Amino acid sequence: MKTAISIPNEVFQEAERLAKRTRRSRSSLFTEAIREYVARHSPDEVTEAFDRVLAEIGNKPDPFVSAAARRVLRRSEW
Repeated sequence: MKTAISIPNEVFQEAERLAKRTRRSRSSLFTEAIREYVARHSPDEVTEAFDRVLAEIGNKPDPFVSAAARRVLRRSEW
């Protein structure tokens, strides 16, 4: 989809330099920037992504991590 937006000149120039440096089109750069911005500002999507990862890997305690945590806690002053 094509759209027109207004952005400050300095932002445009920085985007141009980044696009050239990374050998990407301006459209690709702007698309990725918007995608990241939307993802950061959609907490439900972040929670759902964490839920999907946990469902995939499971949430059973790792024996090594549990033992390491116990050792650290024993050395910590309460």
